[in-house]
Amino acid sequence: MQLNVLKLNVFAKLRTHEGAPAATITDEAALRRSVLACMLWESEFYESGQTIAARIRELVPRVEAAKVAALAVEARTAMKLRHVPLLLVREMARYTTHRALVAQTLAHVIQRADELAEFLAIYWAEGKTPLSGQVKKGLAAAFTKFDEYALAKYDRAHAVRLRDVLFLCHAKPVDAAQAALWKRLIAGELATPDTWEVALSAGGDKRMHWERLLAERRLGALALLRNLRNMKAADVPGELVTEALDQMRTDRVLPFRFLAAARYAPQWEPALERAMFRSLGDADRLPGHTVLLVDVSGSMVYPLSARSEMLRTDAAYGLAVLLRELAETVSIYTFSIGAVAVPPRRGFALRDAMEISQPHGGTNLGAALAEVRERYDRIVVITDEQSHDRVPAPKGRGYIINVASARNGVGYGPWTHIDGWSEAVVGYIREFEQAAARANA
Repeated sequence: MQLNVLKLNVFAKLRTHEGAPAATITDEAALRRSVLACMLWESEFYESGQTIAARIRELVPRVEAAKVAALAVEARTAMKLRHVPLLLVREMARYTTHRALVAQTLAHVIQRADELAEFLAIYWAEGKTPLSGQVKKGLAAAFTKFDEYALAKYDRAHAVRLRDVLFLCHAKPVDAAQAALWKRLIAGELATPDTWEVALSAGGDKRMHWERLLAERRLGALALLRNLRNMKAADVPGELVTEALDQMRTDRVLPFRFLAAARYAPQWEPALERAMFRSLGDADRLPGHTVLLVDVSGSMVYPLSARSEMLRTDAAYGLAVLLRELAETVSIYTFSIGAVAVPPRRGFALRDAMEISQPHGGTNLGAALAEVRERYDRIVVITDEQSHDRVPAPKGRGYIINVASARNGVGYGPWTHIDGWSEAVVGYIREFEQAAARANA
């Protein structure tokens, strides 16, 4: 066999999908960037959902168990992700090095009753195998969280039903009332929940159903936002919808969901904007001058999931709207082929200004950074990190917020790297800078 042959890529550096030099990072950092913006098994612009999920599986045993567990909790609680935390726990259950933390982590990340059965579907995705003792303990602890309404709402005729989970995990009820509830679950005798799905599936006048659900405040925040188009189609009176939006709880709703809702229900944009501003809260502002640089390249104009109308730009614009409210003074740019200054408007007006600022082309982050010549206390880049050109160090304190799950990225080294698109990123920036100030005091 001839040995004196050229082996391609042996010394090749890591690259982004568009060709820029990418950073070499630890397994933990690689797992974080794959997880915290991941809609599990949903394809992104550059990678398939299967590729991303396979990478997560490969990385879990290479990262310390406590760090994987903490990441699963962060993904569920801070980033509001539902499925990828379950995958992390399922992978933890495979390894003796990680199993000891499975029960407590699983009990923490299961926050909706349907996640009990969803976890088992993920656990058995490659074929049925016995549940480990830690998995049974975690499911049993989680099962006790849910009342009759929650169990009835999500007791659906899927491959794995809630009573199957109950039989497998041998959960113990906390009291006689819960024991009676579980008997009704097993017998299929739970009270039918008054949800919008049940009401509409019963047939009849859809407008009447929506009007009743709105009047009785039976719709949660996300259900309300997702059904605005259906209410419009049913000719529901606009004042009822406006009143519901003005009264909805916004504490668990991220800004990008309001932006997406407004795309297909623009007639309710004023009420959506008011609700979005309520969701931003009264957090302390970031002091000094902040520059925002928002990626509007072609790869960002891509759905978050196959069944969603939300785009990755919605996530980026939502973060920009949030940072605009919480920065003391701000300058805003978009970038694709180059950087374009955008008026520092608020809310939906800012979204519109960013969307029309330039064509959705390539990702020339390096060139864009060179065009930002003003002085700043911090620069925050919101991007999928797949730059076409080399990315220099920031001229001061710099953050890159990664809103995708691609394997390689550029926002490391002199940059402070943050993964995900929830409001938690602003708290991280604030705490990071306060800690740095204390250290330098």
